[in-house]
Amino acid sequence: MRLGVNIDHVATLRQARRGRYPDPVAAAALAELGGAEQITLHVREDRRHVNERDLSLLRQTVNGALNLEMAATDAMLAIALREKPDTVTLVPEKREELTTEGGLDVVGQRAAIARVTKALQAAEIEVSLFIDPEIAQIEASKRAGATAVELHTGSYCEAKSASARKKELARLVRGAKAAAKLGLRVAAGHGLDYWNVKPILEIAEITELNIGYSIVCRALLVGLENAVRDMKELIG
Repeated sequence: MRLGVNIDHVATLRQARRGRYPDPVAAAALAELGGAEQITLHVREDRRHVNERDLSLLRQTVNGALNLEMAATDAMLAIALREKPDTVTLVPEKREELTTEGGLDVVGQRAAIARVTKALQAAEIEVSLFIDPEIAQIEASKRAGATAVELHTGSYCEAKSASARKKELARLVRGAKAAAKLGLRVAAGHGLDYWNVKPILEIAEITELNIGYSIVCRALLVGLENAVRDMKELIG
């Protein structure tokens, strides 16, 4: 199981005072020392946390894989083509949201997503789509040309009862199996932490997790390298 560590919230703390620290680039180095195979960041259109400077330096310094989350816009496409991350994960984006609230509507936006996907793949950048674990969205992702999907685990993580969580976990299992059957690489992320991640590990089709907030929170107490190492020990 590959662990991608999302460093956005390190930059959120930096931006609280519009300062120069903590530096998400330094955080990425510590995350890799802790065992992260991938560094994930979301350059938003409003640049509320990480920015182009961070992305450019990370492209030069990350030893493992670099995964750029971004909206499917021409402006973001130009940045991705310039910096050439290993993977681009296309995500929905609303300026008023605190964090990504749901999966990409590939069914409704397939033509636009397919255009951006084709341009990225022409530059030898892998394209993953961040989607809810719905069969229609998975099938549309395949038709749009993506080679990977990241299943949104937010509903599972936020479930208020054991029965609701069981239902959401079943959705993730069905979605992962359907995506793998179509030949898509399957990742998962959003809201995962040290307590709810174990059932996700039992879904054999999921080969990558992207986790940020819970790792950064633990890092305040134990240090980032240790927090990443703790997660790596959990996921194996």
